Amino acid sequence: MNRDEPLLVEVTRGDLVESVHRVSACAVDAAGRVLLRAGEIDAPVYLRSAAKPFIAAAAVEAGVVERFGLEAREIAVMTGSHSGQPLHLEAVLSILRKIGMDVSALQCGVHFPYDETSANAMRRNGEEPTALHNNCSGKHAGILALCLVLGADPATYLSRENPAQRYILEFCARMSDDDPATWPVGTDGCGIPVYATSLRQAARSFARLATPDGVRPADAAALLAVRNAMTAYPQYVAGIGQLDTELMLAGDFQIVSKAGAEGVHGVAAVARGCGYVSKVADGSSRARGPSTLAALRTLGVLDEQKAGKLARFERPAVYNRAGQAVGEIRASTNVAVEKASRIIV
Repeated sequence: MNRDEPLLVEVTRGDLVESVHRVSACAVDAAGRVLLRAGEIDAPVYLRSAAKPFIAAAAVEAGVVERFGLEAREIAVMTGSHSGQPLHLEAVLSILRKIGMDVSALQCGVHFPYDETSANAMRRNGEEPTALHNNCSGKHAGILALCLVLGADPATYLSRENPAQRYILEFCARMSDDDPATWPVGTDGCGIPVYATSLRQAARSFARLATPDGVRPADAAALLAVRNAMTAYPQYVAGIGQLDTELMLAGDFQIVSKAGAEGVHGVAAVARGCGYVSKVADGSSRARGPSTLAALRTLGVLDEQKAGKLARFERPAVYNRAGQAVGEIRASTNVAVEKASRIIV
């Protein structure tokens, strides 16, 4: 265990700190040198949906764009944890049409859209959700496309033994300098294999998304295609008003952002040429925005103008049942961040 203290995110009520979340985080440059560290950065962490840019890049590297004529917005939704807004559904349906499949091929499970407006409209109309509304449906459509390119069986695309999943795991391992034969692999919430790597290695992946120097040309081209799609169409990655989307909009094509379940977050800072990945120890998503934005300020990725556009994510209010603001969620100015900003390894 390293001895660095984690980043702390405080939840206040009135004048008191009511709860504290502990966040481990790491940022590295393209050479793998650590620029920022807080907490444990070498223990394995499931990246969950933060791995989606690399899953999409594996499909792009294999040739799905050329084979099926996929557009940038479709690549973006393949990387996304979308909120089920109409634009997301249309993009996923477009992928399915191009690959000659329909919603019945998706094995990601069913839930109502995360977007409350869309979900409430469905309930008023008596509509039931389908797998299309699952926030991972874009990723699953992309994996189905990969199956077709590789000649793999689409019916078994969730299996770790399916050639498409092996292809994805091998690509992701190259990005983080890991061995896919030895790293921990579990099952994600949507059913696909999910890998675990350290925050240090995961940050290396995001650094390569920021600047794919030193990786083989085909991988670099795929990473650039994914990066450009996400920054050009950030609304397809999460949704209007969501952290990932708003952070990329504020970043003006210089920030790629992708959250994962259980408090994971990955960021590629293009101009800074670095990658950042964090994990909230207790899995709470409410600590993600304040901790990430505090770290990006420390790294010099966000200036005051850009950070000002993200104030509601940096210090979100705590509301009571009557809708009154009674506290806030904020990153603590603890010594871990001050130490982290000076550590170069």
